[in-house]
Amino acid sequence: MKTFRCDNCGHPLFFENVQCLQCGSALAFLPDRLALCAIEPVPDQQGQQLWQRKKPNRRNQASHHYRLCQNHVQYQACNFAVPSHDANPLCVSCRQTRVLPDLSLPQNQERWYRIEAAKRRLFYTLAKLGLASVDPPAGERDGPVFEFLADLPGQQVLTGHCAGVITLNIAEADDAERVRRRVALHEPYRTLLGHLRHESGHYYWDSLIKDAGRLNAFREKFGDESVDYAQALNAYYAAGGAAPGWQQHHVSAYATAHPWEDWAETWAHYLHMVDLLETASSYNTRLVVPGNDAEEVEEVTSPFERIAPDFDHLVDQWVPLTLLLNSLNRSLGQDDAYPFALTQQALDKLRFVHNVIYAPQAAVPQDQNSTPQPSCQAMGGTTQALNSI
Repeated sequence: MKTFRCDNCGHPLFFENVQCLQCGSALAFLPDRLALCAIEPVPDQQGQQLWQRKKPNRRNQASHHYRLCQNHVQYQACNFAVPSHDANPLCVSCRQTRVLPDLSLPQNQERWYRIEAAKRRLFYTLAKLGLASVDPPAGERDGPVFEFLADLPGQQVLTGHCAGVITLNIAEADDAERVRRRVALHEPYRTLLGHLRHESGHYYWDSLIKDAGRLNAFREKFGDESVDYAQALNAYYAAGGAAPGWQQHHVSAYATAHPWEDWAETWAHYLHMVDLLETASSYNTRLVVPGNDAEEVEEVTSPFERIAPDFDHLVDQWVPLTLLLNSLNRSLGQDDAYPFALTQQALDKLRFVHNVIYAPQAAVPQDQNSTPQPSCQAMGGTTQALNSI
């Protein structure tokens, strides 16, 4: 995620900010611009509160008008704006959420805020990759539908994807509970954003692989997804996780459970890559790996600067950047932020994801069929009647 600058004073801004700490300007993220901007009220709107970009010394230029997302107005839980022509009271990210936990419980409001903040980061990356529309027609939503659910007595909610719907247990927003599950399940990189990126991989598998005629190419890289999913996961957990040597072929231990999980883990890893590279680029990061006799400087560039960036170039920047990232963490007495070592086979799978994203229409439809994704029940989802939007 890149940093932004205030339109009014030039002070650095961060993605979740709602006010500039330097000049006090109100801020909103404008999805149609994919930018965090200083905003000001539009005068004389007969009681309707509209906003426009704050543009010093450019007052005569025409400006688009916006409303603030209803979740900001009601809960101060969102900083996205809605174009004035869009009849939906919710922004393009919040409208993707179909079911909420009981917000009358204060702890649920905090959990929901954290999850939505992570989901907005996911939306930004997907939009930058051209996978989600920043201005869907007629107030509709684009991309996956989300349900954020809480455990009930005798009914445990498991995070998963089913038929375009991503379910997330809101307990994952509690740091202590997430760390407990991270240790118990041997998942060193278990975060809210990581969960959402992983599940979005399942969602886009349908459109980019199954429906785009890429099953043969997929199976060459990831294996046969028609293997029974429930049995594969049961076998994975019964064995206590991945077999030794999994690092030679996969980006994570969980990726060994089933080809669908291999794809979703690789997809999430790719989103990690492009997001971190954009962050480093926004800070004008330049790297010289210690011990390199040539002392060649690697300037990190944004992966979104070109329509179709070169994957090898991304990797050339990614490796030294993760070395720096881990070294900084160790200097603070923390574990490695990036506890991975990518082999050639893992890189080949990441390249496959990259190529699929940047050439979504290139495949030729095939006659063979894929086994459908597991049912909502098999994924552990529930359908509690909670707050729907």
